[in-house]
Amino acid sequence: MTISAIAPSSPRFIAQRFKRRMRRADFLQILVYFSLAIVMALFLADKGAAYFTHPNKIATGLGIVAGLIGSDLLLIMLILAARIPAIDRTFGHDKALALHRKLGKPVFYLILAHIGLLLVGYGIQEGINPVAEIFSMITNGQDILKSYAGLLLMAVVIVTSLVIVRKKLPYEFWFVVHLLSYVSVLLALPHQFTNGQLFAEGTWARPYWMALYIGTFASIVIFRVVLPIARTLKHRLRVVDVRMEAEGVITLTMAGRDLDKLPARGGQFMNWRFWQPNMLLKAHPFSFSAAPDGKTLRITVRNLGRQTNRMMKMRVGTRVSFEGPYGIFTEAARTTPNAVLIGSGIGITPIRALLGDPKFGAANISVILRGSTNENVYLWQEVYDLCVEKNAWLRVLVGHRPRGVHTWLSAEAFNKGDRLSTLAPNIKDADVFICGPAPWMDLVIADAKKAGVKPERIHAERFDF
Repeated sequence: MTISAIAPSSPRFIAQRFKRRMRRADFLQILVYFSLAIVMALFLADKGAAYFTHPNKIATGLGIVAGLIGSDLLLIMLILAARIPAIDRTFGHDKALALHRKLGKPVFYLILAHIGLLLVGYGIQEGINPVAEIFSMITNGQDILKSYAGLLLMAVVIVTSLVIVRKKLPYEFWFVVHLLSYVSVLLALPHQFTNGQLFAEGTWARPYWMALYIGTFASIVIFRVVLPIARTLKHRLRVVDVRMEAEGVITLTMAGRDLDKLPARGGQFMNWRFWQPNMLLKAHPFSFSAAPDGKTLRITVRNLGRQTNRMMKMRVGTRVSFEGPYGIFTEAARTTPNAVLIGSGIGITPIRALLGDPKFGAANISVILRGSTNENVYLWQEVYDLCVEKNAWLRVLVGHRPRGVHTWLSAEAFNKGDRLSTLAPNIKDADVFICGPAPWMDLVIADAKKAGVKPERIHAERFDF
């Protein structure tokens, strides 16, 4: 719809970059299977097969194997949540956390099976029932009691991580409870090295597991604590401008030192902490609403609750701490020279930032904005100007959805017979970037798949906790 053209990104370069990311993904997945193979190999190297040569020890052997696999997967869970840059750049923050949550139940069941089978196995060997064995094991050392406490805490974390429960809990309560996952691991850790012979001095397993635990917790401390603090101190962010975009929507611009050295891209997000009363303790995940230019960082926030309501009163000069940047909702996720950007409501802000990134160029760009009213199509003028600059097609769909129909379209567009394939005819051969409310995104993703878009070309990063 515009006047000037922009040189498209090289198809060859995009294809090579995508292949490198896929190779990195394959390598990281192989590491997971390799870690499980090492665990079993060390178990066998330390004469673990002997447990399965005598009927009285089979239950004990199975319990040990369940515990080893469960512990290995538990550490992988923690690594997925450690925000390690290599994982984030390969899979994206949301997919890493989704896998982290998905592993929760299997890990819990394996640890539960570990304890249950050991109670049965040791009970058989001592000639007592499993319930009596519980107390017998406790008398052998306080570390066993700590491991029981760790299992209980893990159960609490699993329950609070269920979607239906998580949605009903305040973020602050959920966050505190989720920290217990680290406590549960620390409680369970001592008994592995002080009880039994599996990790005893001189075994092959002892140095491996010690290195694994140290490496996991070191990555958590480095990437979730040390790096965010170091970056906050280095860049010294402060709010320099507060602008009202619409009723209940503000744009905050922040400036600091050496922002050109911060590896931030349009489409990414950071967890922000504002140094104001009742706001510092909670991190707020907000995407950039403009591509970082090396001088300022900008976010646009909608009043959707208690915390965002406090942000409506943000003062110029407020200091800001941050974690990130995170996510691959960026130019780096591209697989083709074509792109379709779709945003709704406040989800338009990362679309605007992505479109404004100097490195974001495509042979064909289509932009679709969605809002219930004209006022809900946030940053419309900025998006329009960028579409003119980048020779992109722009469609704006305004109005409520039709009643009784599961669609992401406005009633007007739906009744006209519009679909993604008609709004963006080149969508089958394009990367599709989608941002908006989660249920709305699900409908867009379903429409994109119907239009023939390959799954690896659909980019819809989610920021829910």
